[in-house]
Amino acid sequence: MTGKRIHIDHPLLRHKLGYLRDKDTQSNEFRELMKEISRILAYEVMRDWKDFDVVDIETPIAKTKIERIVNPPIVVSILRAGNGMLDAVLSMIPFAQVGFIGIYRDKFIHNTVEYYFKMPKNLKDRQIVLCDPLLATGDTLIAAIDRLKSYEVGKIKVLSVLASSYGLDRIHHFHPDVDFYFLNEEKDLNEKGYLVPGLGDAGDRLFQTL
Repeated sequence: MTGKRIHIDHPLLRHKLGYLRDKDTQSNEFRELMKEISRILAYEVMRDWKDFDVVDIETPIAKTKIERIVNPPIVVSILRAGNGMLDAVLSMIPFAQVGFIGIYRDKFIHNTVEYYFKMPKNLKDRQIVLCDPLLATGDTLIAAIDRLKSYEVGKIKVLSVLASSYGLDRIHHFHPDVDFYFLNEEKDLNEKGYLVPGLGDAGDRLFQTL
């Protein structure tokens, strides 16, 4: 199964992304904008959901049948920047279970290091919604996907605000079945591996650790 690249384009999103990029946007404003964008991404990631139960209810007017989502996805945050998206995604999918992966790229050993991994027990065949605001080189995301697939999870869908062309190509080389939802594809990375023009370090700007 070939993974998709879904570019979510909308005037309101372009407007909000402009403020995320602006270095003068304060941390509290940055957090709120990230939440607003993440809610829309969550809406889009559930657009093709097909697993429902049909149940009988009564409205104030009459009896009817409605659909309720079953077997919801597991929402996974890549620490720490993914936490800036998590609450907003859960506000749209409140019945979802949650997992956390802590991974960073160590500049001395030139490899990724996992320092935290906590998931619900029933991972096998479950769809994953993976939250990471920025996809740059793709190293940490590849490592996270490797780890999740070792548990035989189902379809993996990644929610990002910005994704580099280089990172998308790399991840689809190693994991061609993964879907990506993002606002903008950045063509360049600088010598430090940051997206250009990008928006800086999302974790630092979310949590004021600049």
